[in-house]
Amino acid sequence: MTFRPLPAKAPAALMREAKPLKALFNQAQRIDRLQHLLESQLQPAAREHCHVASWREGCLLLIVTDGHWATRLRYQQRRLLRQLQTLEEFATLTKILFKVQPPTAERRAPGRTISLSSSAAENIQATAEGITDPKLRAALERLAKHGQPGE
Repeated sequence: MTFRPLPAKAPAALMREAKPLKALFNQAQRIDRLQHLLESQLQPAAREHCHVASWREGCLLLIVTDGHWATRLRYQQRRLLRQLQTLEEFATLTKILFKVQPPTAERRAPGRTISLSSSAAENIQATAEGITDPKLRAALERLAKHGQPGE
């Protein structure tokens, strides 16, 4: 007896039929709509740093990328609350909470990139050959490897 997988269903059909998926999709659409409304009330510089996390029982939870932006938004909290309350979706809004959560993608600190001309690399290599200290010689040889070929 062989296993026969069920035929694949179109994503639109899955969204209509599967109740948990449908609920999740509707929630995602709702949060996206709330995000657009929030962005319409935020200053342009703050828009990329502030995202809607949830909206329940009159409380709007916003995720902010760093403490600096959270502080700035807290200073503007009353104004933002009043402005959002004028919109139909936020008519029952009573408070705004801010949670600092850095982006999940790791930010790599810009590392040093060593770029030497080929003539500089050759000079360093020649100097390394005349050094008797093994650690210093190895360090100079590593440095000489950073030379750009063809310069």
